[in-house]
Amino acid sequence: MASELTVEVRGLTKRFGERTVLSGLDIDLAAGEFVALLGRSGSGKSTLLRILAGLDTAVEGTATVNGTVSVAFQQPRLLPWRRVWRNVVLGLRGRGTDRELADRALAEVRLGDLADAWPRTLSGGEAQRLSLARALVREPGLLLLDEPFGALDALTRLAMHGLVEDLWQRHRPAVLLVTHDVDEALLLADRVLILDGGAIVAEHPLTHPRPRRLADHIDVRGRVLTDLGVTEHARA
Repeated sequence: MASELTVEVRGLTKRFGERTVLSGLDIDLAAGEFVALLGRSGSGKSTLLRILAGLDTAVEGTATVNGTVSVAFQQPRLLPWRRVWRNVVLGLRGRGTDRELADRALAEVRLGDLADAWPRTLSGGEAQRLSLARALVREPGLLLLDEPFGALDALTRLAMHGLVEDLWQRHRPAVLLVTHDVDEALLLADRVLILDGGAIVAEHPLTHPRPRRLADHIDVRGRVLTDLGVTEHARA
């Protein structure tokens, strides 16, 4: 089974001074699996993503990732002095002609006609699509999504959900989505994990076929909200 895992975390502990953010954490992600990670603010979700991305190595325990890693953050982090297509292939070498790779990636996220535009001319949704193109052009084994839709309006978020699911189905990386949006997690993920006190305290498999409706997961939604400490919530 270990050879089929993209992520294998065992006994992961992360401290900031006297504060323990992650405490003996264990997580597995299978190849091609889409997992959503929920937790209250300060529960360590983004810390875990930074560790999996290799941005923080001062930890105890092990965090093994099989394959390359790409990250899409809430803020797209674009270079304003580089045109859209050059942002896509930033730092990418040895995989063919940069422009050809960029054009293919931009077409996938429906930005093909903006390849020569400047980042400052993009809308929020377009900038986030560009961030996804930049992540996926590297053909990652693991795609980390750190609240990538948090700054978008409701309609744009829904459109992005559909796009992310389509791209995931096409490329099949393992995905770890950090989000505060319960409904987003239920629509996109194969499993929802609840992080609290530095450890996984609940796991909810999602088995309804795609595309999903929120009505498919009313009972699970209630249990997830309870796990997050929301004891008064709607059931519809």
